[in-house]
Amino acid sequence: MKEWRKNILKNNLVLALVLLELILSIIFLFIFYSTNNIYFKGVGVGLTIAWVTGGVAYFIQKYYRL
Repeated sequence: MKEWRKNILKNNLVLALVLLELILSIIFLFIFYSTNNIYFKGVGVGLTIAWVTGGVAYFIQKYYRL
């Protein structure tokens, strides 16, 4: 694995996961609006809830220095 990827995953794992969930939720919601398939909407909304929850956890972690 490349060194810059190791540094991101080692030092900023929570932030990397939050950003991954954000990108995936945008992709799935875009697919929903393109195909009008309700299952893609469910996955997109679920991922949106996940990245919002992860974002709150990230900021609480940074605030309290856990």
